[in-house]
Amino acid sequence: MGEILDLVEARLRTALGEPDARADVTFLGTDRIEVLRFIDGDVVRYATLGMSAQPMADPTSPLADPVKGPRAELVLSVRVGLADTDQVLRPLAVLAASPQVEGLIVTPGASLDLGQPLWAGAPFSSVLVAEPGGLVEDLQPAPPMDPVRFLPLLPMTHNEAAWKRVRGAQELQERWLTHGTDLRDPLRASVPLD
Repeated sequence: MGEILDLVEARLRTALGEPDARADVTFLGTDRIEVLRFIDGDVVRYATLGMSAQPMADPTSPLADPVKGPRAELVLSVRVGLADTDQVLRPLAVLAASPQVEGLIVTPGASLDLGQPLWAGAPFSSVLVAEPGGLVEDLQPAPPMDPVRFLPLLPMTHNEAAWKRVRGAQELQERWLTHGTDLRDPLRASVPLD
């Protein structure tokens, strides 16, 4: 487990630079999840470290394979200085622990809901899991392990999350693109959905 996390951290450092802060959270019955913070100009990126220690397993499967299966870490990018986004550390750790706690397999297009704001005053309590490969390339550990995918998280307002449930992730992303939505703005309003 430690070896793969060393490789994951090295990949994050290569892609994002040196973290300027880190925090760790341990939930009862789960492995420790760390959240690393990287500052890149006017953007702060938070990346989980620990979610990929174990492969995500189908909760209906009678036996979980300890080696094979999808692995991932989460990455959230927001603009610096507009809100106290460092409060997102624990919520991100909760999302990263969800495969172990709830038996979820986190994939692009999925919604993850916290039921509370990502940080105090945030208009977002859920995120859309985006396609990997843009910011941090997948990491291929030694076979037979599956690649570790670094999944970007896009914060959604309550209205956007409800609209996504009805219309799907692709249509919501197209709506954001059409309206030039700054998905890194920690205070942004919901995109027009009419």
